Amino acid sequence: MEKIISENKAWIDEVWEKLDKKLQVVSERSYDKIPYTTLDGVHDNKLEEKCDTPELIDRGAAWWTNGFWPGMMWLMYAGTGNEQYKKVGEHAEELLDAAFKQYDGLHHDVGFMWNISSGADYRLTGSKEARLRTIYAADILAARYNPMGKFIRSWNADHVGWVIIDSMLNIPLLYWASREFGDDRYKAMAMNHADTVMRMHIRPDGSVRHIVSLDPETGEFIEDFGGQGYAQGSSWSRGQTWALYGFVLSYIHTGKQEYLDTAKKVAHYFIANVAGDWAPRVDFRSPEEPVYYDSTAAACAACGLIEIAKAVDEYEKPLYMNAAMNLLKTIEERWCNWDMDEDSIVQMGTEAYYPGGGDKGRHIPIIYGDYYFIEAIYKLRGNDILFW
Repeated sequence: MEKIISENKAWIDEVWEKLDKKLQVVSERSYDKIPYTTLDGVHDNKLEEKCDTPELIDRGAAWWTNGFWPGMMWLMYAGTGNEQYKKVGEHAEELLDAAFKQYDGLHHDVGFMWNISSGADYRLTGSKEARLRTIYAADILAARYNPMGKFIRSWNADHVGWVIIDSMLNIPLLYWASREFGDDRYKAMAMNHADTVMRMHIRPDGSVRHIVSLDPETGEFIEDFGGQGYAQGSSWSRGQTWALYGFVLSYIHTGKQEYLDTAKKVAHYFIANVAGDWAPRVDFRSPEEPVYYDSTAAACAACGLIEIAKAVDEYEKPLYMNAAMNLLKTIEERWCNWDMDEDSIVQMGTEAYYPGGGDKGRHIPIIYGDYYFIEAIYKLRGNDILFW
């Protein structure tokens, strides 16, 4: 593993310098925003977005990706020590406070929203305000736990038994809370949920179901759904990476070998499906044409593969580390925008396959693509702080 990083050190350092150079400018330009994508090269502002469905609460501040922008700032602060990133990260957390006022509009994605924003702030700086925000978020997530079915429900009252694979990146917030309070209940909730997801979402071949409906009283399987993939029974690539990274994180936080084994199984399936050109399609079980890519799946997978490489035995490490490097180099060579006049970095993200849904949300910059790409490069530079 060290040899692979050493051989690629010049490239890693060069990319980090590009990130720092661009984000110093973009962070100031987007100071009062919490962006999701760009419009004509300029960051949008999720705080101003309105929900399309009138009966639902305005999800602007409570949009599930709103932690990634401050998370990027804390990554850059941790990697550079530049106080500018700290200032922008703190301000973004203050903007995100508006989401707490939308309490009944919050959801299981509070881990995405606060673990890598306020949680990272607290772990880096010891901020009492950041700690309190992260505690609020952890308790909101814990309140979603179903003790009968042993899972954390992803939807609200309309789908009380539905669980989404994205949840595996939210439960590290509960592992943090368990350590912070010295209270094993949070860890037990997270592990029970991970065990349920491992049984219900991970197929024998390592492919992943996106959404599963469980009996809320027993936790028994009812049915599954295609979700953001091509169709029911398909293999949505970013769903693969939520599982890949999520299970290795659960292994890191608990030491449970079965979680690492599951992460490896999912990783093997993912690697087998991208090894031709290291450019993930949106769904690994979709028609050959047209080709839809998702750069965000590559970036998130790289983060998980690096952590798997750290966790496995010596002679296994190259498989995962080489795959991570190939994914990151493909992103940088094909999909990175280093234009200082445009705000996003990683292009060609895709929200979902959605057959027949037109081109909306396809091949666009998405904030978590930037976040995971930065996190992966941060990891390769030898930084051991785990943001999850």
